[in-house]
Amino acid sequence: MAAQHRRAAGPIATVTAALVLLAGCSAASGPGSSESSGSGSSESAPSDPAASDPTDQPADEPTDQPTEEPTEEPTEEPEPAHPISVAALARADLTGGGLRLGSVRERTAAYTSYDVTFASTTMGAGTEPLRISGVLNVPAGRGPFPAVVLAHGYIDPAYYVRGQGMTRERGFLAQRGYVALHVDYRNHAESTDDPRVEQAVRLGYAADTIAALHALRRSRDVRVDPERIALFGRSMGGGVMMKALAAKPGLFAAGVGWASVSSLEAENFRQFQRPDAPLAQLEAGFRGRHGLPGEDPAFWRGVSPRPLFGAITEPVLMVHGRFDDTCPPAWARATHRAMTRAGVDATLEWYDDGHAFGPAFVAAMDRTVRFLDARMPA
Repeated sequence: MAAQHRRAAGPIATVTAALVLLAGCSAASGPGSSESSGSGSSESAPSDPAASDPTDQPADEPTDQPTEEPTEEPTEEPEPAHPISVAALARADLTGGGLRLGSVRERTAAYTSYDVTFASTTMGAGTEPLRISGVLNVPAGRGPFPAVVLAHGYIDPAYYVRGQGMTRERGFLAQRGYVALHVDYRNHAESTDDPRVEQAVRLGYAADTIAALHALRRSRDVRVDPERIALFGRSMGGGVMMKALAAKPGLFAAGVGWASVSSLEAENFRQFQRPDAPLAQLEAGFRGRHGLPGEDPAFWRGVSPRPLFGAITEPVLMVHGRFDDTCPPAWARATHRAMTRAGVDATLEWYDDGHAFGPAFVAAMDRTVRFLDARMPA
């Protein structure tokens, strides 16, 4: 898995981060319950003053009196967001719909699994449409059902096949009465390629998961409770989940992140991209777009979800393995601290497992379903 992450994030993927999602809006790439399950343990960290960002502080001391008479209307427009940023994603009118059920992949006593497609966009309403493929599991019964949108981790798009990456999670959720929609993302499987880039990047992926929620809400073929739709990402998909919640707070009912990447993209760059190419090659790839993290830290913060954690309104469950050597456990601790400091209802659960979750999978999924049941009650 670590090797896969590193292949994806080579210079090409990194360069396209400056072009992707919303050509005006697309780019690279918590107090909670103390309940624990199986071998897991929960963590609710106190605030960490060292984690604060000095750039978040005001530059000047406030004055007692205004320097000018106030006007009835503001004289300046709000400062525009960088076109490649989570803030720009937040301002985009992201749409979705047109869920179409294709062939039946599997039929069991508990659920039926379908190949599906739905619509997303490159830059929001009125821009180039994209068709996103995926796999949908629908429980037996009449519904309406709660639902979970699944954001998978990194798999090389050249080898990725429809529905790959969260097959176990999709089946487990459907057996527990949840509609589960696995999103392939743009540039994966039978999804449309983003016309401006050779490889999709993670702000675009977040837009596709948001489109999946709209597709479920508008479907006439699948009875979904529109107020009970969660977003569940693993590994790279954990970062996708955080970006989507930060950009569009209140849209999803809850968020879950398993074995997530860092909530700071500069850390992901150093872990997955920097080791795979000479520095000169990386710098050449970024020239004319933005610098490397040490050269352009503002850009890298802008494409990170952590600075916008204060916008998140949904409860979040983070699940991590103590022996994860792909996404270091320190990342999970730092993300959880930052979420709690920002006022997010976030819980961090630990398991004695690695990145892929083998022995602890069932216990962690049981905990995840209890979280969803509690936070999205019927």
